[in-house]
Amino acid sequence: MDTTKKLPLEMVYHWESSSPDSLYMTQPIGHGKVVEYTWGRAVNEARRMAAYLKSLNLPEKSRIGLISKNCAHWIMTDWAIWMAGHVSVPLYPTLNADTVNYILNHAECDVLFVGKLDDWDMMKPGVPESVRCISYPLSPSNNFETWDDIVAKYPPLEGRVERDPDEMATIVYTSGSTGRPKGVMLSFNNMAFAAAGGIETLGVGPSERMLSYLPLAHVFERTFVELGSLYSGFQLYFAESLDTFVQDLQRARPTLFLSVPRLWVKFQHGVLQKLPKEKLERLLKIPVLNKVIKKKVLKGLGLDKVKLAGSGSAPLSNDVLDWYRNLGLELLEGYGMSENFAYSHMNKPGRTRTGYVGESLPGVETKISEQGEVLVKSPASMMGYYKDDEKSREAFTEDGFLKTGDKGEIDEMGRLKLTGRIKEIFKTSKGKYIAPAPIENKLMSHAAIEMVCVSGANQTQPHALVVLGEEIRPKAADEAFRKELEESFKSLIKDINKTVDPHEQLAFITVVSDEWSIENSFLTPTLKLKRNVVEDAYQARVDSWYAKKQPVIWQ
Repeated sequence: MDTTKKLPLEMVYHWESSSPDSLYMTQPIGHGKVVEYTWGRAVNEARRMAAYLKSLNLPEKSRIGLISKNCAHWIMTDWAIWMAGHVSVPLYPTLNADTVNYILNHAECDVLFVGKLDDWDMMKPGVPESVRCISYPLSPSNNFETWDDIVAKYPPLEGRVERDPDEMATIVYTSGSTGRPKGVMLSFNNMAFAAAGGIETLGVGPSERMLSYLPLAHVFERTFVELGSLYSGFQLYFAESLDTFVQDLQRARPTLFLSVPRLWVKFQHGVLQKLPKEKLERLLKIPVLNKVIKKKVLKGLGLDKVKLAGSGSAPLSNDVLDWYRNLGLELLEGYGMSENFAYSHMNKPGRTRTGYVGESLPGVETKISEQGEVLVKSPASMMGYYKDDEKSREAFTEDGFLKTGDKGEIDEMGRLKLTGRIKEIFKTSKGKYIAPAPIENKLMSHAAIEMVCVSGANQTQPHALVVLGEEIRPKAADEAFRKELEESFKSLIKDINKTVDPHEQLAFITVVSDEWSIENSFLTPTLKLKRNVVEDAYQARVDSWYAKKQPVIWQ
């Protein structure tokens, strides 16, 4: 079937008519139980919810909010909003009340779907009283109208609703590593182009299985999981919670698996806790054991059936990439932004190059500006920022290329390498410019390090702030272990300093005892570092650290 010219709702109707009895979504509901949704059931419930939304007589193209962790109802809500002629506004399920309030007011949401959430009490004060709320079966306790009551009461909206390809489908609020989130306006055509292109490039079909657990409010998951399943017909499974993640993975036995760098590192650390790196490498060198060990490790992670594994949202260190590839899992890095619905570059099987995010996807033009900035252009590029004409104009060049804010270079095969963020580059007191990302990637090769931030504006040399892995932190209280760790960090600094230019050499590593999390605003909802927040938190101590002239400092 040619999906290239079909819009998301047309794909919904296609599966409803061609495969109504095929299993589409498997939703855990606790105690090991699941609810299964065929295409027919899912579309029927979406049609009923759309009928209810129509009955509210909202102004045409009203913005409707959606705040929930990933679940089957998230997907059905998106469809229902589109069927009713409105615009979906997803909110991250980890936002604080202030940001919830800002987005709902900025988008002028009349209705909010409140779903599966861990901390609704923290968010609730941010919801204006004028907003009508609807609750999912897995929602925290509340007195809102419920999904089940509504779909029982309203007959399905009949016929096929057609939306204009160039009409706004959704507003995606960026996770905001600096300042207030911006509302990225995406049309049905933007979404269709990205989804169809991604599916075509990966060559996936209805027999695939995926576990959906990265936030659907983020374009990475929305493009390749929600829209990916819509354009290829594959099965979706959802995760119940962090505690049940391994069981959820083993239930899904995914053939496609996407994750973000921080989680790939966490999975690796989990394996290395049970099987130290040297021992694993030794076992993999024994021909008789090689395949058995690889299979055992991947099975333990729940990834033994994976044909295609992807990483996105931030760069992954070369060491981690090589480690997975050595296990037989070809981890493909991709690159994209909210502003182009995550559709820009992707590594292709057999054409990967470590440290590169891959080639331009079909229909994407890429060039590097005189300043070294990566510029991209495709039908997936956003309509602009909601209610911000000035920022919308600034986001594009005069000839229509999207300014990514990333520095990069392209090799002879057209593969893109990102060399840092234009705005993250800082200047030392010697007047030399430093891009922190490549140095951070080198530091992340150390098995004990979970997060890192390289800084040093207006200092003689850069330094690194590191957070130890969760399982390493308690051990660091032991003096002998700490001494051993300190020696390995000294060696790490020496090794890195041999590979970088003199002005980029690290003066020291500071091991911080604080936790960097979404809750304390050190990380965005997609687990990216908020560099300005991290730097501000330690600014007052930086001069005293330089004065110590020690390679490793414990804070």
